[in-house]
Amino acid sequence: MVWLILLFARILPLKALHIISRILGGLLYFLSSKRRNIAINNLRAAFKETKTEEEIKSIARQSCNSLFLTFLEIIKSRSLLSKHDAAKRLRDVTEELDKLFLKAKKAHDGSHGCIFVTPHIGNWEVLPYISSIVGIPLAVVVRPLDNAYLERLVYAQRSESGQMIIPKSNAMFVLQKTLLKGSSIGLLPDQSTMKGIEVNFFGRKALTTPVPAILAINYNRPVVVVACCRKPDGQYEGFVSDPIWPEKDKSEKAEIFRITEEMNKNMETIIRKYPEQYLWMHNRWKRYKHKKELLAKD
Repeated sequence: MVWLILLFARILPLKALHIISRILGGLLYFLSSKRRNIAINNLRAAFKETKTEEEIKSIARQSCNSLFLTFLEIIKSRSLLSKHDAAKRLRDVTEELDKLFLKAKKAHDGSHGCIFVTPHIGNWEVLPYISSIVGIPLAVVVRPLDNAYLERLVYAQRSESGQMIIPKSNAMFVLQKTLLKGSSIGLLPDQSTMKGIEVNFFGRKALTTPVPAILAINYNRPVVVVACCRKPDGQYEGFVSDPIWPEKDKSEKAEIFRITEEMNKNMETIIRKYPEQYLWMHNRWKRYKHKKELLAKD
């Protein structure tokens, strides 16, 4: 079944993939009450003053559609981007990304390596290809799928972007070496983690990884928030934040919290513009039973 989906994703036009994603997204929304309720509750808390209940449920369903569309776009884009004229093909569908991501290139060159972070929104998988095209060497941290067979089918071509792909487990040493040699790194830091610190995200304290901030402080590199979201016309809209530099005259603890919260604010700005493309089904504000004990031990 998965093999057939991958085959159709490669050969069908994007309009057909949009239809398939709506069907699969609808099935997920109606059949998985757990994920549906997490998405709706997250949206209620985030937009309680600006969205009606109908709008919130509509965004939650569109978020399910977007998840499948991202999956299908990964397969489709890689079959295109693996060609020799990959740069031209990508520019054909992302005309306005070039100038914007030159800002990212400037940040990379000026700092001899950045810490690029992106939320799970739009098509985050296309970003390594864009960075490769504009000339940013990048090491990207990924979490392997639980299903090894599906991992091979879906992500076998990840390295064809020309970037280094690092499994999430025990990635810190490789990230440190990457920054030392002047390359940039790419992280998706918007998921709850037991070892996270509590900073604001959509008006609530969310456990957020401090790794980007720690690397920024230890190696004097800026954190830059980037994203690639779909527009109604079929192209993408890119986002590149101003660099978030560590301040040398502040305490390390204070800087970790400041940089992490600034990172979250920039991600929140993007998500507010395209809420239907964000992964609301993840329990972003999850609390851990033994969190206090772990903090006390640290």
